[in-house]
This record gives sequence, structure tokens and C-alpha cells, in this order.
Amino acid sequence: MAASRPKQRTGTDVLMRFSRFLRFAAAFAAVVAVLPVGLALQSRAEDDGFGSGFINPFPKGDIYKIMVIGDDLAEGLQMGLQEALITEGRVSLAPKHAFLNGVMRPDFDDKLTALETDLKVDPPHIAIVMLGLWDRVSLRNDAGKKIPVGTPDWQSEYGRRAERLLSVLKQSKIAVYSVGLPNVRKYDANEDAQMMNEVLRDRAFVNGMKFVDIYSGFLDEQGGFSAWGPDLTGKIVKLRDGEGLYFTIAGNRKLAHFVERDLRRDLNQARAERTVPLAGNETEQAKINPGKATVKESAPAASPQPGRSAAANGTGGSEPASEGDQKADNGRISLKTIAANGREEVVTLDIVRPAIPATVVALVTRNQSAEKATPMGQVLIDQIAGGLSMMSTITPPSSQAAGAARGAVSPTQTPYYRVLVKGERLTPRPGRADDIVWPRPEPKLIDIEKSDLPRNKKSELETGTAAAEPAVLDEPPAVRPVQKSKKKKSAN
Repeated sequence: MAASRPKQRTGTDVLMRFSRFLRFAAAFAAVVAVLPVGLALQSRAEDDGFGSGFINPFPKGDIYKIMVIGDDLAEGLQMGLQEALITEGRVSLAPKHAFLNGVMRPDFDDKLTALETDLKVDPPHIAIVMLGLWDRVSLRNDAGKKIPVGTPDWQSEYGRRAERLLSVLKQSKIAVYSVGLPNVRKYDANEDAQMMNEVLRDRAFVNGMKFVDIYSGFLDEQGGFSAWGPDLTGKIVKLRDGEGLYFTIAGNRKLAHFVERDLRRDLNQARAERTVPLAGNETEQAKINPGKATVKESAPAASPQPGRSAAANGTGGSEPASEGDQKADNGRISLKTIAANGREEVVTLDIVRPAIPATVVALVTRNQSAEKATPMGQVLIDQIAGGLSMMSTITPPSSQAAGAARGAVSPTQTPYYRVLVKGERLTPRPGRADDIVWPRPEPKLIDIEKSDLPRNKKSELETGTAAAEPAVLDEPPAVRPVQKSKKKKSAN
């Protein structure tokens, strides 16, 4: 049997293998380039204690303070957010925006120092930054040479100054939303606006902040500039004013919509993170128990000796523990899980069972009894603004005698739950005010014996002065109108 000859590689095979190597090298380089940025974002989240969300789930006072920082466009954004967040009880928007006319202006250092001082006095939880309207100015380097707008040197200086502003906000642990510039009427200014958006997007991403791109939200059907466009309801209205730079009232409301969309999504995620799981990580446990306090079981009270008072027995007048008390019974369980490195590890969870007084046990037992009605009725819980829970108690009236046994009714079948919670309509009873059937049913006629009539009615029937009419069941006697007799005028 002849030995098989090795397969010769053609030029096409070599090129295919080389192209695969180039694609692998490009993908590896992209991963290496993104890895430091991802690590920076992860370290920022761990340092700030925000968890996996963008906003701190535990703000001071359970109300998020929002500050708008920027130029004239930020002032219009402030007015749009006031209308958009008027019904949001979780946030508190500052009544006036912090004016900063740009990062490329000559007074930028003084403005930044004043802003840093204000943030130390009353720092917000969320900052919305919108700049760039007045930043289209040329610069001069140390040698006095002019640096035109849009050149690489100008973009480098613009990014450095923007990062200085973002670093001041980052030091105060503020969640920052950087809002980009919209499209404008003039062609050269519109090209500069897109260039500045790219620089701001990169600086926001590197510093772990969010960039809100509004540029495409105000383009027309051909991708160009138009002062008219659809508002939030879809109606075509005028959105831009002036020379194609500023917004109208409807335009400011639409501008605020793009920020409100990302803001509400992050607020809902932060609200979900407020539910800390049992035995979470060290950061979560520190939020629940900052002082690392431990619960100590109280020593059992010494039984008083007969013939001595409580003060003499050394109990200080406190009552001894009741026989129905349930002692604390804490325990631990171990679960096997897979760690991030792929190895199997054992996680220990603490099961907390605190001590329950006998009075609480008796109250729960009495409330769960099917033979005695609870005095508290049914409890309704609803979430209100400020992270608070409102509890309402409704006790339905009972026609049974006090102390009578009644069967247990599911809470979802009670009248108040069906009407107030589910919005159902109860079946009306015949003859009641809510019985609106039409035509009205004919009443049932019954015959009344003469012996059952009152004395005055009997006399009328015997004398024949009044005709006996059958009585109507459950119907009041009809009231007939009194006819006045007309007097004839006498002729004089």
C-alpha cells in the first residue's frame, strides 16, 4: 500500500490563514484597549458604592437633588425638566441652573473654582451638563500662535478642559449626564457641533459618565436642519428659534425628554437595588448596619423569691419573661456556588430568627383565629413619594352579632377590594339606588284583608266613601296633586 503524500499548501491557503491571523490580532488589540477603560469604570462603581447601577440607590433623605450646569441651552433644558419632572416625587430639581458659559472662555478657571465651592457646600446627587454653544472660539498657544477651531490641537485642549469640569463633579461622587449639542442651521457651525460631541462623548465615557446624544432627535426627514418638527404628541410645531441655535418652549420640552428617558430608567434601577439580598457583599452590609452593631440576648430574669417584692429581688420592677415567649434561634446554612474565576466555593448565609415576645404571639394567634374577627380589619399598603409606605386599614361592617363566628373570606373577594382595588361593580339589589334597569319592573300586587286595614280605612270601606284599592308592596302611597277650585267672578 502506497504511503500518502503530504498535502501541499497553495497560495490561497496561505492568504486565508494570514487573514485569519490579522483578524485575531485586531480583536485582541481591541480587547486590550477597552480593558483599562472597563476596569476604570468598575473601580469607580466600587469606590462610589453605587453597585451595578449608575445612580446611588441610597441618597441622603431619599430624595435625589438634581442640578443643571451649562450655558443658555442649559437654561432652556432647565425649564423643560421642570415640566417633565413635576410629578416625580423622587427628585428635587434646583430652581435655577448653574451658569457656565463654556470651557473655552477666558473666565473658565474662575467659573470652575466658584462651581467647586458651591458643590462643597450643597452637593447634588445628579448633575446634567450641557455646554458648547459659546465654545467655538480660537485659541493661542504659549508662543502666541493662533489655534483654529477643529484642529487636533484645539480638540486636545477642548477635551482637557472638559475633563477638568467632569473631574470636579466626579470628586463629589455625582452621577453626571453630559448632554450633546443639537444640529444648527449654518453648515460650518453644524460640523463643529458634531466634532465637539465626539470629544465630549469620549471624555464622558472615560470618566464613567453618561452621554445623552440629542443630535439625531431634531433632524428632518432628509437629515438636515429644520425649525419645525414633531413634538412629544406627534404634532408638527416650531421647535427652534432665532438663528437656529435656541429652542422654543415645545423644543425645550422635547430636549428634556431625551434626558428624562435615561434619568427615569436609572432611577428605577436604583430603586430596585434598594432591596438588598440576605447576606450581601460587604458594601451592601455596610449600608444596612454601618456601626456593625450586634444583638445581644438579654439574660433570663431571676425568679423572684416568695415573700419579697420586685425591688428586693433585684429585678428593678420589670416583669419576668412570659411562658409564651419565643427565644431567638439564629442559624447558618452553607451553599455551593461558582465564583467569577470558575472555581467552586462555599458561601455561608446567616438565617436570623429574632426573639418574639408572648404578647406578639398572642396577637398574631388572635388575628389568625377563624372564630373571632380581627379588630384591625384588612391592611392596604401603597408606595408614596419620598420612599415611604402608606398603610390603610379597612374593616367591613358585619351584620352578625358581636362575637358570632364567621367564615374566613379571601381578601380578594371582599367588597372593598373588588370595588376600590380591582374596580369591579357590585351586583345591584332590586329596588336599591344603584339598580338602574329599564324599563322598571311592575310591582307585585297583594290582596289586603279588611281586618288588616287601619280603623279609618275600615270606616271608609263600610260607608262607601272611598274605593278599596289593592296595596302595592314596598311602594309608598301616591301623593295626588290638590286641585284648586276656580272662583267665578261675580258680575257687577
